[in-house]
Amino acid sequence: MEMPKLTEQHNQLARLAGQWRGEETMLPSPWCPEEMQATSTTNARMELGGFFLITDYKQERDGQVTFEGHGVMGWNPRKKQFAMHWFDVMGGDPGPPAMGTFEGDRLVFQHQHHMGHSRYTYEFSGADTYTFQLENSEDGENWKLFIKSTHRRA
Repeated sequence: MEMPKLTEQHNQLARLAGQWRGEETMLPSPWCPEEMQATSTTNARMELGGFFLITDYKQERDGQVTFEGHGVMGWNPRKKQFAMHWFDVMGGDPGPPAMGTFEGDRLVFQHQHHMGHSRYTYEFSGADTYTFQLENSEDGENWKLFIKSTHRRA
C-alpha cells in the first residue's frame, strides 16, 4: 500500500493556518436574544503530516471568555469533500462532520445535526483576512444568519 500524499486540497486548508483575531457580530437567536459584539482569537495549525488543520477558538465579550471550540478539518478523498469535526463548551453530541467544498476563495461546510442544519462559510480576501458566517436552518432550506465576523492575521 502506498502512503498518501498531500494534495492541493491540503494546501487550500493551510490558508486557515496561523493566529487570527476576529471582530464578531452575533445576531438575535434562541441562544442570544439581542445582537451582540464580540472578539475572538483562533490559533490554527496543520498537523499529522500536514493532512489536518487543528483549530482552537476563543470568543470574548467584556474581557470574559464566553465560548471556546476545537475543530479538526481534513480532506476526504473518497467523498471528494472537506470534513470538519467541531467540539465546543456546549458539550453536546457533535454529530457527524460537516462536509464542504472549496470554490475559489470560498470554503463552505454544511451538515445536519440533532438541532437542525448549519452552514459555515469562510471567504478569503487576500492572504491575511477572511470573513466567516454561521447560518442555521430548521429545514435545510430557509437559512438564518447567526454569526458574521471578520478575521485578520495576528
